[in-house]
Amino acid sequence: MGKYFGTDGARGIANEELDCSIAFGIGQAAATVLAEECAHRAVIYVGKDTRVSSDMLEAALVAGVTSAGADAVLLGVAPTPAVAHLVKENADAGIMISASHNPFEYNGIKLFSGGGYKLSDATEARVERLMDEGVKLKTGAEIGRVRNAHDLLEIYEENLLSAVSGDVAGLNILIDCANGAAAATAPALFRRLPLACCDFMSVSPDGININAKCGSTDLAALCAAVREGGYDAGIAFDGDADRCLMVDERGAPLNGDIMLALLAREERRLGRLNGDTLVATVMSNFGLSVWAREQGIKLRAAAVGDRYVLEDMLAGDYSLGGENSGHVIFLRHSTTGDGQLTALKLLSLLGSSGAKLSELAGAVTLYPQVLLNVGVSAANRAAAASHPDVLRAVARAEDALGGAGRVLVRPSGTENLVRVMIEGRDKQEIESLAASVADVIRGL
Repeated sequence: MGKYFGTDGARGIANEELDCSIAFGIGQAAATVLAEECAHRAVIYVGKDTRVSSDMLEAALVAGVTSAGADAVLLGVAPTPAVAHLVKENADAGIMISASHNPFEYNGIKLFSGGGYKLSDATEARVERLMDEGVKLKTGAEIGRVRNAHDLLEIYEENLLSAVSGDVAGLNILIDCANGAAAATAPALFRRLPLACCDFMSVSPDGININAKCGSTDLAALCAAVREGGYDAGIAFDGDADRCLMVDERGAPLNGDIMLALLAREERRLGRLNGDTLVATVMSNFGLSVWAREQGIKLRAAAVGDRYVLEDMLAGDYSLGGENSGHVIFLRHSTTGDGQLTALKLLSLLGSSGAKLSELAGAVTLYPQVLLNVGVSAANRAAAASHPDVLRAVARAEDALGGAGRVLVRPSGTENLVRVMIEGRDKQEIESLAASVADVIRGL
């Protein structure tokens, strides 16, 4: 992690860790770095989610972009994957203002290259250096211009619809848009499908209700509504719609690893799973690896963060990857995680199967897992996982598991947290072991 950028761009509480001066600096530096290979004036697409701070940060960011001589094209409220796709279509770079699944008081800035990919660590480091060193401002006719292009989202929606191949007719679906970016695209998109019924919730963003007791970070309301309404499935997006989780017809949530397994099996059946390989992360459940071996599917474990999943996919020419949080990348269709694309793929699978979603999910058995988020200071976040006391606590937990499970301790890339994850056969045992490791971290 760098000075300004974590595992998924710059992120923090708006006007505390992420203020207008930082947004302005990112705009200047990013425009300079991303425009270096342009033989023309660079064009940068800018999207945002529905947070109250997004307009403020957009204004500062765009001022930085144009002061460095690039043109800014404002997409308005848009999903992160929409920005990535549209950049790939017709721009030199892209910037998304969003803190994804975090509460409304947070915000973030994600950068995309002209190919629609998130920037590498090395390129982000160059942006950071320029932010500190300063950028020479343009004057006169060299100052960039700003224009609105909200209508470009239709191009993104058409790309998503082209990915649907199964028969979804007859399905009754409820979609939770998290009062976020999906509220701007999902209603029009999913109503174009021949679903028997498609209802929506959390589609009235007010700037502060994004991810608030709704969406993929809090499935309780969706679970209850699906169960009570007799729907075949529920779909939940996060604030910027780059992730998706599903709820079966009983109102039970599907773990993201189960979604990955179902998608991998379907992609292989269709001859579209390159190398018979699924790229997951070190946070994926041990049960996913057991299932993959039984299916004859190779499973790779990338570092946490969809950018690292993508790097592994590109390096090995793999077509499907994702995280258990609901980030899924279909490299044939998208350069980043796309919640709406994932939902369309799963609905296509569900409709074509003729089975209930709970029946499909039951084919994958996951190990009990405990995940504790331990609050730490910003100074301790990176060092805690490798502290000698923590390493000894991890070794003790691993010895107790006797090889029938695993222990993972890692710093959050976006928050002042250290995550302790333990998997094993006995839920009570792993809860006790996770608590003991977490206590050591708190005592540092």
